[in-house]
Amino acid sequence: MPLNHMAEIIFWISGFIIFYAYGGYGIFLFIFLKTRSLFGSTKIVSDPFFEESLPEVCLIIAAYNEKDYVDQKIKNSLSLIYPPEKLSIIWINDGSDDGTPELVARYPEVILLHNPQRSGKIEGMNRGVEHSVAPILLFTDANTMLSPNSLMAVMRHFQDRTVGCVAGEKQFYKYKNQPVAAVGEGFYWKIESWLKQLDYQFYSAIGATGELFAIRRELFQRVEPDTLLDDFMISMRVTLQGFRVAYEPTAIASENGSSNIREELKRKVRIAAGSYQSLLRLKKLLNPFFNTKLFFQYISHKVLRWTLAPLALISLLVSTVLILGSQQQISAYSVYYLAFYLQAMFYGLVLFGLLTQSNPVRIKFIYSPFYFVAMNFAMFKGFVRFLKGRQSVLWEKSKRA
Repeated sequence: MPLNHMAEIIFWISGFIIFYAYGGYGIFLFIFLKTRSLFGSTKIVSDPFFEESLPEVCLIIAAYNEKDYVDQKIKNSLSLIYPPEKLSIIWINDGSDDGTPELVARYPEVILLHNPQRSGKIEGMNRGVEHSVAPILLFTDANTMLSPNSLMAVMRHFQDRTVGCVAGEKQFYKYKNQPVAAVGEGFYWKIESWLKQLDYQFYSAIGATGELFAIRRELFQRVEPDTLLDDFMISMRVTLQGFRVAYEPTAIASENGSSNIREELKRKVRIAAGSYQSLLRLKKLLNPFFNTKLFFQYISHKVLRWTLAPLALISLLVSTVLILGSQQQISAYSVYYLAFYLQAMFYGLVLFGLLTQSNPVRIKFIYSPFYFVAMNFAMFKGFVRFLKGRQSVLWEKSKRA
C-alpha cells in the first residue's frame, strides 16, 4: 500500500478516536438520552428502609500532614445537614509528623485512628472501614470542604436499591489571578462532571473521586495495599457486584487547584500509573458479555483516553504532514490542509501556554490546549512509571494554589 494511502487511513482513524474520546461520546449520550426521554423516564426502585428513616453514616478521612486543614475540615463535617446522632467521623492519621493527630484529638466527636508509620492512604481507608459500623460509608479528603447539603443529597440515591455507590461533584475555588494549572483543572472538571451526569443517566457513572463518594458498607471490598487509584477501584468494584454508581452534582466537594502545572503533573502522572494498574485489576469490565452497557461506557469514557487517544494525537499530526508532503495535487481547501492549520493553531497555543504560564494573560481559556497536552503527556509518563513499578503507594502532596 502506498505511503500516502496508509497515511490517509491513519489520519481518519486517529481523527475519529480523538473526536470520539474527547467529545463524540458525550454528544452521543446527550442525543441518546434526549431521545429516550421522549418515550418516558426510568422508574426508580425504592427501598422502604430508606424511606422510613435516614441510615447511619460514617465519614472516613485518611490524611497525612494536614494540620492546616484539621480545624476547618472537622468543623465543616460537623456542620453538615444530617441528624448528629446518625453521623460518626473517623479520622485516620497516616504517619503525620506535623501535629495533625494532636489537633484532631481536641475534638471528642471524632474517632482518631493514629498510625505513627506511613502505610499509604488505602491502608488507612481499610482501617477506617474496619472500625466503622454504619451501613453507609462516606469517604472524603482532609483538604476538601463539603457543601452543607452533601449528605442529604447523597442519601437520596440510596433509596434506589440498584445503586451501591454515589459520587459527588468536585469543584475548585475561584479567585482572581488563578494559576494556569488551577484554571485548566477547573475547566476539565466542568466537562468531566457533565459527562458523569450523562453516564449516570445512561446507566452508571464510571468511577468516583476521593474528595467525596459514598458506598454501602456491605459492598466495600478491601483494596490491595499497593493500589494507586483507591477511589476508582472501590467504586468500580461496586459495579462488578451488579450495582450502579450514581452521580450527585449538588453534593459538592471544594478545594484549591494546583499551584502550577508541575504540581498538577505530579498528580496526573500518579493517576495515569494508577489507570493502567486498574486496567489489569478490573479485567472483567473489558468483557462485553459481563455487562454490555458498562463495557460500552468504560471503553468510551476511560479506556480510550488511557490508551489510544494520547497516541492518536501524535499519529494525527504525523499522518497530516505525511499526506501533505507526499501529494502534489491537494486543494488548499481540502480537509487535510484544514486539519493541518487547526493543529498548527492548537500547538501554537500550547507553546504560548508553556512560555507564559509563569505570567499568564488575563484570558485564561486560551490555556486549555496547554493543559490538555500536559495531561496527555502525563499519560505517557505514567505508563512508563507503571511498567517500571516506580510509583509509590505513599502519595506525594501537590502544592495547592
